[in-house]
Amino acid sequence: MTTPSQSVGEPTIKTILRLLRWDKPAGRLILMIPALWAVFLAARGLPPIPLVLVIILGSLATSGAGCVINDLWDRDIDPQVERTSDRPLASRALSVKTGIIVSLVALGCAAVLAFYLNPFTFALCVAAVPVIIAYPLAKRFFPVPQLVLALAWGFAVLISWSAVTGTVETPTLFLWTAVVLWTLGFDTVYAMSDREDDAKIGVNSSALFFGSRTPLAVGLFFLGTAGFLADLGLILNLKTGFWLAWLVAIAGWLWQYLQLCRENLPKPIYGLIFRQNVVFGFILLLGMIVGL
Repeated sequence: MTTPSQSVGEPTIKTILRLLRWDKPAGRLILMIPALWAVFLAARGLPPIPLVLVIILGSLATSGAGCVINDLWDRDIDPQVERTSDRPLASRALSVKTGIIVSLVALGCAAVLAFYLNPFTFALCVAAVPVIIAYPLAKRFFPVPQLVLALAWGFAVLISWSAVTGTVETPTLFLWTAVVLWTLGFDTVYAMSDREDDAKIGVNSSALFFGSRTPLAVGLFFLGTAGFLADLGLILNLKTGFWLAWLVAIAGWLWQYLQLCRENLPKPIYGLIFRQNVVFGFILLLGMIVGL
């Protein structure tokens, strides 16, 4: 599976891990967080440990598969983008055949884990697959492809909540909306670092769609996230611990909005803001558990 263009001295397994993006844990954790929010809230703070393990492993497998599928579609685009030019399929360090095999294995692992769940939740897992596949295609024809990613992220809430209760309830929808808005916020920030390359190539992103109003859009997405989380806290009667975590997250999102409003913001700040949202997500998870 090694090709002549593979990094000198890099074992194939390490290249495959880079393909799955398991060398960059922030992107894997930020999908796991909404799933954990949902499973703990639905179980009122005491979910079955085996289910939590299934959720964690399933999110790792699913997000890994999504990354490989994305890179398969974008293998001729990624070399033209500074941030993605060294990805294994873009740099031809791995072949397309290897990418397809890795994606199928990852999806197969997710499917095996999904059999642990109830039939309704399993059906939601199946429904999520077309959305995951559609995301990398969306940037070619849809003006806000980050919305498709946000909808894919939202399945983490529906799947995890229904895995506990067997259904989708009103609080589920509040949490789903919060996650969709949160994902639109942090992934729009992520897209801001690629604006020049995306415009040159001719692919879409929310950062290009909102243009000079992108910081305002991100701020409104985070504000909406805070609002729906507050509604959720009231519906579930969450206690002080949740509200303290909620205030910390709001303060963080406000700081991020103010940073995005600065002129000539250095590109590393966009990645920092993305990683900070992982921290905020875990702070909110802790607040939810304590607040229950």
